[in-house]
Amino acid sequence: MQRFSSIQNVLISFIILIFFSACQSTALPIRSAENLLYDQGYLGFSQINIESEQQVFHLDQAAKEFVASTIGAKINKLDQMEALVKAIFDRSELNLLYQGDANTIANDTFHSQAANCLSMSIMTYALATEAGFDVDFQEIMIPEYWTRRAGFSLLNGHVNLKMLAPHDPNVFVFSSRAYQVDFDPQSSRRGLPKKVVSKKAILSMFYNNKGADAVLRKDYLSAYAYFRAALVVKPHFHSAWINLGILYRLNNYYPQAESAYQHALAINSDSLTAMENLAYLYTVTGRNAEAAEILAKVESQRNNNPYYHVNLGEQEMEQKHWDQALEHFRRALALDRDKHEVYFGLARAYFEIGELQQSKRYLKQAKNKARNKRDEQRYQSKLEFLSSL
Repeated sequence: MQRFSSIQNVLISFIILIFFSACQSTALPIRSAENLLYDQGYLGFSQINIESEQQVFHLDQAAKEFVASTIGAKINKLDQMEALVKAIFDRSELNLLYQGDANTIANDTFHSQAANCLSMSIMTYALATEAGFDVDFQEIMIPEYWTRRAGFSLLNGHVNLKMLAPHDPNVFVFSSRAYQVDFDPQSSRRGLPKKVVSKKAILSMFYNNKGADAVLRKDYLSAYAYFRAALVVKPHFHSAWINLGILYRLNNYYPQAESAYQHALAINSDSLTAMENLAYLYTVTGRNAEAAEILAKVESQRNNNPYYHVNLGEQEMEQKHWDQALEHFRRALALDRDKHEVYFGLARAYFEIGELQQSKRYLKQAKNKARNKRDEQRYQSKLEFLSSL
């Protein structure tokens, strides 16, 4: 396998900052963000309709009535909060299908049949604030985790919410009660550090997601408009700078791409994704020695990450390299035996080489490790297909 095939299409889909041990000991000087935007390369970007903050968090009358009817019979604020959380989860399980690319505003999420965890968190924030509760967004500092979509490696992150009853200055409270609302709970994430992030940061993440979706559609003008909007809201959002660099590279704006990657590294010198993309750019522009040096550092950092091997296994599957794929999935399993993606990868690879009993065995384990009903049903349907054979 050629090493660079794994970095040819690196893209951040869901925008959470990732921190690893430093691969660079000193930070680069941070340049003015305005100098790194290349508006002249995307004439007409200002005509793209970007949702405003008010639109992203807006609720219509039906959504507000849902809040009122849910908490109206409760007098105690804690009881109201518990009722609202339960109603949101009950409604989500009945009506919503988790879909990673469903980046929707709060009101559309409330009425739609699909959403991702960011959109669900935005909707819940809007519903909870309508109810009068205090809400914080929390970023979960997860290790690098990829999924594959449309031939791209998408680096995923995660946010959840902490919901508290509003404080009454006339009441002395011995202890406060809070709810952590998480639409993709995994036991492996419970011990990971969290940090509170602002509403503006979430808005920037939303724009960054929309920009990534536009890149996958090859709608590069919309992608630039959204990445630019993300960076106007949060200039030090290093993941958006990486995505902007990828967009520049796809449009052959190589100097601008290098500047964007270097700026991302100036903000976060530990960003392996920025390093990897910079290395690929160096390869494209004939700077192979510099690329190899960077990639050696990146690979040594990632080798103990099971999702890294799952991602490489997925890429080998796309190339029909079944044995190499099995090797990566087995390595991932040795590192972590609790991830359903690993078992599914093994099931797929064994199916391709004709070992149906092994495929069935790993599909059952994938189903047992699934985090939501959609994945369980997906694995069950595949098990039924295998049984029919």
